[in-house]
Amino acid sequence: MATEFGQRLKAARLHAGLTQAQLAKRVGVGQSTIAELERSGHGSSYVSTMAVTMRVSPQWLEKGVGEMLSGVSKQPIDLENNPDYPAVKRVKFKLSAGASGFGVEHLNEEGNPLVFRKDWYDRNGYNPDLLLAVYIANGSMEPGLFDGDTVVVNTAQTEPKDGCVFAVNYEGEMVVKRLVRDEGRWWLSSDNPDQRRYPRKVCHDGVHLIGEVVHKQSERI
Repeated sequence: MATEFGQRLKAARLHAGLTQAQLAKRVGVGQSTIAELERSGHGSSYVSTMAVTMRVSPQWLEKGVGEMLSGVSKQPIDLENNPDYPAVKRVKFKLSAGASGFGVEHLNEEGNPLVFRKDWYDRNGYNPDLLLAVYIANGSMEPGLFDGDTVVVNTAQTEPKDGCVFAVNYEGEMVVKRLVRDEGRWWLSSDNPDQRRYPRKVCHDGVHLIGEVVHKQSERI
């Protein structure tokens, strides 16, 4: 049975003239995620992105506050330069072994950038220009992060913090690991309990932190 949020989501999607598959592609998720949200969802981290994509009020979509089109411009919304909803671009890191710097390759074909309300950035002290979104490429961080999930990396935060998750340049490969302080050393640890397959690794001089992971989007509901 559809929830009130699910009913609003479907109404907004139909108003925008989009199929579930079309909305999913624009948001950057699978069609099954949209179907599940319309059927039994209670809101999600995709709300702002979906609202901007469908040109409806985020407050109405998320909480049923106000009207569907309240305060929404009838003009196309610029996802690249919107001061009220700054975007985080999806990228692929281009790394070299032992190098502290990095390059990025923008993945415009993989769907729209992630969109968040300005107050989310302000509340957390994030600079939108220093946030980048990347895909998780394996199961080493399950059950917290699954293969195919998207995470937002704050490249302004490169100071190690015990117990926090970071994107890391490990010998020229981008990995997402939890930092652990043990025996006076920093370690890269996987959340996956299969430690024989995903053993922890010490942070040596050639390992560089790209940034802290501060947000995730997942199709695992």
